[in-house]
Formats: sequence, structure tokens, C-alpha cells
Amino acid sequence: MVIPPFNAIVYWLSTPVGEPAFYHVKDRMEGYATLTMLGILVAPWVALGALVRQKEALARNQALAFDLERSELERQALDARLRLLQAQVAPHFLFNTLANVQALVTAGSPQASEVLRSLIAYLRAAVPRLNEPATTLDHELQLVQAYLELMHMRIPDRLQFTLQVDPAARTLRCPPMSLLTLVENAVRHGIDPSEEGGRIDLLVQRRGDRCFVRVSDTGAGLRSASAGLGTGLSTLRERLQLAFGGDVHLNVTAQQPRGVSAELEFPARQSRDA
Repeated sequence: MVIPPFNAIVYWLSTPVGEPAFYHVKDRMEGYATLTMLGILVAPWVALGALVRQKEALARNQALAFDLERSELERQALDARLRLLQAQVAPHFLFNTLANVQALVTAGSPQASEVLRSLIAYLRAAVPRLNEPATTLDHELQLVQAYLELMHMRIPDRLQFTLQVDPAARTLRCPPMSLLTLVENAVRHGIDPSEEGGRIDLLVQRRGDRCFVRVSDTGAGLRSASAGLGTGLSTLRERLQLAFGGDVHLNVTAQQPRGVSAELEFPARQSRDA
């Protein structure tokens, strides 16, 4: 025990020069005994409290470390899932586009060579972005316009399109191939099945802290297209959920007298490269 000798040293040092030692003075000896007894009684509880607080602090630090580690693992899992979904989208899109070129070649169309050249140029711009976790709406719109121009060359008499883009939205972030998936669905399931063809209208707007996208077509309609829309839109919904959590909305509705409208709304997040 360090308390008795510590108190003795304090009393010894506080004794004036020439005065008798504290243990020869009754009052001072009683004070020393009382202080020592209180110290002996209180010290263990103080030490115990300090030990408990130390253990609590250690437990909090460990819990925080576990939470950080779990968050990092969850983020890595989400990134892996997002990349897997993007890997599924890429071949789906490429094979569909190549099938369009094959149809032109099979039909002996003089446009086949020109379309193939445009496709090669398009793929050179598109493929490097397929594995990126995020891109900008400006890049997405470049790919969408190139895709629609390719499809227009394939069916010039049955496909028209318009793009209305808010300049303030071009630098916003979005998952790669998001807009392209909606536009490709409109071509494949709206325009292609319709004998008369139709028009695709793309609208992109920034509305405060939200971004609004609408892809509408005047093609075959939702009933004719619904069987083929499921997989593409289901994959797109999951990719959007991984990118934005629950703060994203994708709605697909029938238009009158015919056609389909797909409306997408998500947070307006500025690209780091902007």
C-alpha cells in the first residue's frame, strides 16, 4: 500500500523545523490516521471506477473499429455487386447491337458497311466506360445519341428521335449505361415490334437537388413490350439502388394512344471531374 507512507511523507514535510514529529502530536497523529484510513477505504473504489471506464472506452473503440470494418466490407460487397451487374449489361448491349448489324448484312443493305464503321467508332468510346462505377450524364448522352443514330441508319423510315437536355444536368453523376438501357428498351420493345415504327423523346432536367429523366416512345406499347422489359429494367433497378440507395425512383407507364414512358429520378450529385 502506498497510501500510509505517502501520507507520512506529506506530514513529515509539513512539520515546521524544530517542532516534534507529527506522530508525537496527538491531534496530528489522529489526522494522519483518519486520512490514511479514508485513503485505504476509497482508493480501491477509485481504482475500480478507473478500470471500468478504461474497459468501457476499450469496448467502444473496438465496437467503432468493428463498425468501420463492417461498413468497408459492405461497401466492397456493393461495389462487387455493381460491377457484376454492369458486366451483365455490357454483353447484353453489345450482342444486341451486333445483331442489328448482322441483320443489315444478311439483307444485303448498302448501309451495312457504314453502320459497322459507326459501330466500331461507338464501341471505342463506350467500352472503356463499361467498368467504371460512375460516369456523367454528358457521357451517357453521347452514347445514347450515337446509339440512336446507329438505329436510325438501320430503320430510317421507322425511327425518329429528339433529345432535350438541360445543360445544368450534363455534369451530374449516374451509373454507366443507365440512360442507354432505357433507350435501348424503347427501341427493342417499342419501335422494332411496331410496323409503323415511332418516335423516341429523351428529356433530361435538373430540378434543384434532383435529376429527372424521361424516355418516352410511340411504339408498340407496354402490353406488347412487357414480356421483354422485365430483365433489363430489373437489372437497371438493382444497379440504381446500389448506386443511390433508396433515394431513386424508376416508373414505367403506358402512354395514350400508344407507347411507353419511363421516368427516372435520382439525386443530383456533381461529378468529381466537373
